[in-house]
Amino acid sequence: MDKHSAIKLIKDTFQNPFDKGRYFYFIKNLLNHIEETPSTIYRGNIIPDAYEKYIHTLDRIGKYQDSKEKEIDILIVHLKKETSLERARTMQRNFIAWYLNGSRGGKLKEAALVAFVSPDQEDWRFSLVKMDYRFDTSGEKFKVKQELTPARRFSFLVGGNENSHTAQTRLVPLLINDEHNPLLNELEGAFSVEKVTKEFFEKYRDLFLRVKDSLDEVVKANKKIREDFTLKNVNTVDFAKKLLGQIVFLYFLQKKGWFGVSRDGAWGTGSKRFLRELFEKKHKEYKNFFDDILEPLFYEALRLDRSDDDGYYKLFDCKIPFLNGGLFDPIGNYDWVHTDILLPNKLFSNNNKTKEEDTGDGILDIFDRYNFTVREDEPLEKEVAIDPELLGKAYEKFNAIRPDNYDEFKKALKSGKKGEENKFNKKFGVYYTPREIVHYMCRQSLINYLATELSSVISNEARNLKEDIETLIHIGEHISENEETALIKEQSIKEGKQK
Repeated sequence: MDKHSAIKLIKDTFQNPFDKGRYFYFIKNLLNHIEETPSTIYRGNIIPDAYEKYIHTLDRIGKYQDSKEKEIDILIVHLKKETSLERARTMQRNFIAWYLNGSRGGKLKEAALVAFVSPDQEDWRFSLVKMDYRFDTSGEKFKVKQELTPARRFSFLVGGNENSHTAQTRLVPLLINDEHNPLLNELEGAFSVEKVTKEFFEKYRDLFLRVKDSLDEVVKANKKIREDFTLKNVNTVDFAKKLLGQIVFLYFLQKKGWFGVSRDGAWGTGSKRFLRELFEKKHKEYKNFFDDILEPLFYEALRLDRSDDDGYYKLFDCKIPFLNGGLFDPIGNYDWVHTDILLPNKLFSNNNKTKEEDTGDGILDIFDRYNFTVREDEPLEKEVAIDPELLGKAYEKFNAIRPDNYDEFKKALKSGKKGEENKFNKKFGVYYTPREIVHYMCRQSLINYLATELSSVISNEARNLKEDIETLIHIGEHISENEETALIKEQSIKEGKQK
């Protein structure tokens, strides 16, 4: 399959409501060879009680074995509730783990490619669920050692409300290779979150340079702005950093449906493309997007409390939430009302062709191509999307860039040496600690604190106190992953007694 056909296949499959025929055709081209099986549908009393409230059906439409004999089932899971797609993630993952863990016939499977479909079929998730079996080598034969939560899930959020750019970058290489049937670890690599985040950050960095250059031109050409910036000690480096930070923050929030809510509508029912709609003049006409639209949005709509009118903002004729928090204060308190900062509209959206053959290289063009999620990744649940941790990474990289070292920073980028770029963080001590390290630090601190406090009250016979506490903490993390399923079961029992 050529590249253009692969991109079209992904768009047809992932930028539309779920369609079983399209999905099956995509899977056949992705894996090159699958064993088509008679459709096996799990429903009714075959679905365990713990999942029955949320799972309507499970449909196995095929199976695949890679060259290393790793078995992968091809599944479709139809959910009962609209909210299940977004909220009941642990339940979904554990349900597939139950299926793969020999639920029907006792045979263990390594993984499954699953379409999780909401009742309206508009939004769905394409997921790889992979078991983490452990082998017990204590005896003569290898045996699978059961784990409390042995499944990990990696997902693309797709459907009529989502863009498929990320899926294209990750899956096109597999689709165009007709001679090679992918291994399970290659499929797992296609669901890599880290590669997507790295790609997005490089785009973000390039936008920062372009915004800064555009601001320089505006300031140079306008005496009034230049004087106001000088008086308020505002520089274009910090202005560019803050502007991009404001916009990317709103991309996360618009996923929650908080913007563009009708005057009598409920929070959460707004458009998930609100910024793009503003640019397309669907909420207000304008001449200059930044001066006429973004500045009022930032410094009035989001900054001023209008709770007495339920957040209604007359200029855009919709509800906008009050955020405050400093992010939407004018930098240096510059005079945004009486100065006209006329950044070119094409900086935000245009029809330029990119090297990847996409249309548009403006801020909104680039941000629109990526999926944003307001949920941070968990050890067992990875969304192939831009998550809030990016804000911390952006802070780490850009907080060390200042007007006095900006030219040096550009030279470091041109050198192409990663160490040259990172030296700015080292110089100013600006670092963002990833959540995995914070998680480890907190866990170890808790273990050592409990070991110290309990050592004085536990008898000397408890020689392995610290090891026991470590076991408790580690197992406790796994148990917490099953708590939601346990609560679902408990609630079902309670509801049954009430009837």
